[in-house]
Amino acid sequence: MLTLKKTIFSLLLLYPIWTHSQDTFRKDVFLMGCDFDITVVADNEAEAQGFIHLAISEIKRIESLISSWSSSSQTSHINRMAGKEPVVVDPELFQLIERCIQISKSTDGAFDISYASIDHIWKFDGSITKAPNKEEIKSSVKYINYQEIVLNPAQSSVFLKTKGMKIGFGAIGKGYAADKAKELLVSKGGQAGIINASGDMNAWGTQPNSEPWQIAITNPLNKNKVFARLPLKNRSVVTSGNYEKFIVLDGKRYSHIIDPRTGWPCNGLASVTVLAPKAELADALATSVFVMGIEAGLDRINQIPNVDCIIIDDQGGIHKSAHIEIESL
Repeated sequence: MLTLKKTIFSLLLLYPIWTHSQDTFRKDVFLMGCDFDITVVADNEAEAQGFIHLAISEIKRIESLISSWSSSSQTSHINRMAGKEPVVVDPELFQLIERCIQISKSTDGAFDISYASIDHIWKFDGSITKAPNKEEIKSSVKYINYQEIVLNPAQSSVFLKTKGMKIGFGAIGKGYAADKAKELLVSKGGQAGIINASGDMNAWGTQPNSEPWQIAITNPLNKNKVFARLPLKNRSVVTSGNYEKFIVLDGKRYSHIIDPRTGWPCNGLASVTVLAPKAELADALATSVFVMGIEAGLDRINQIPNVDCIIIDDQGGIHKSAHIEIESL
């Protein structure tokens, strides 16, 4: 029996010991620039490997569609044509961008896929040694504006109005890939499993003992401490945090989560965990809440049906949305 034992962000999958005809099988693969843990429940290893292969193929397909790093992707073509002409894209990509714009509207711009124009300013790979100056930030932020992404449903085309604009799916792409992989496996008869895209988890079905999948939430300021547990019943859970990816410049710590409205890294929060029907939505909202902050973020979450949120601030304080039920430990 292969089981997940790896902590991703603030989430830990909990597995009991069981003796049933079915079992769990898991494979770890590097895709879309991150680790994907694919877990399926199956009758035997051959069946499990078939499901896992299907999931990997689907994730690779999504990566080739939305990657802004591949020059051959439709996303890169959209960016190259910014300020020049619309680009006809597959309906799938068009609809994803359409949903992204709706999320931008509902979060007052805290989520914005045109943030990609600032990628060259903030790098978290150790390549920059000093913080950007205000003029650099101001110059790049002028290209961030979801309202200048023009969609033409009749032509299935996307046009970035200003030369220099770029779109990227870093804050939603992994969640979308997890959703699509799950949908494919369910359509092929996969009874249960979890697609875990470096913390963007989409679960369906139950464990072989008929119990729901269990998620333990750890405090990002003390990863040895689990403060709550909750079941994951055909839902998705995503955590955005500032503790795994950051840089320290001139003695100051900068999170990799950027406020697209200002161009500066966010502060004040350590992690945001969102539970939603789909990982795509949970992914986007986790980033949005991190940008909006505790009060505005929870207020927005409380207005969305079937969505819950847990926030941990940078002092270790825990803040929850109105309707979430968790088992405190």
